Amino acid sequence: MEPGQVAQAVGMFAVTNVDDILILALFFAQATGHRDSAKVVFGQYLGFAGILGASIAGALGAGLLPPSVIPYLGLLPILLGLRAAWLAWRDRHAEDEEPGSKGPLLLAVAGITFANGGDNIGVYVPVFANAGTGMLVGYAVVFLVLVGVWCAIGRFLATRPVVARALSRWGHVVLPVVLIGIGLLILIEGL
Repeated sequence: MEPGQVAQAVGMFAVTNVDDILILALFFAQATGHRDSAKVVFGQYLGFAGILGASIAGALGAGLLPPSVIPYLGLLPILLGLRAAWLAWRDRHAEDEEPGSKGPLLLAVAGITFANGGDNIGVYVPVFANAGTGMLVGYAVVFLVLVGVWCAIGRFLATRPVVARALSRWGHVVLPVVLIGIGLLILIEGL
């Protein structure tokens, strides 16, 4: 890939994934140690691999996900948001741990990443369809490197004292609201 093409790939990734930074910061704030942080990173990579796979399959004409199905991916973050809200409400009086302190699950992070990737798939499929094999591989490599950068930014934000205090105090409220909001946006924009 030429530098201009790399810049295009970086820009395309940034525009389609800017909302993931907040979600990653929330997940990292819930992480209870190195093992949970690793689950966030692996979950993000797993979910993004699903987005890449669906985009490549769509670009190659396999039609893995028909366009009419993509909006319904919004149901996953809505359900996970409702579950997080219910758990926060149920655990609101627990004195030995803060609400939501059980840490994020790898599959929950992957599922939310994939469900939030409808816009990614919508942007990537036409670009990938017009790219040759070399460019397609180049896009995939740049995107996978940037997933790591996004995780680092999310972790950085979650560990800043001011942000960490705010996420610790309000994360159990913000996470369900953000997840339900993302799910509703996916549904509304796609229908």
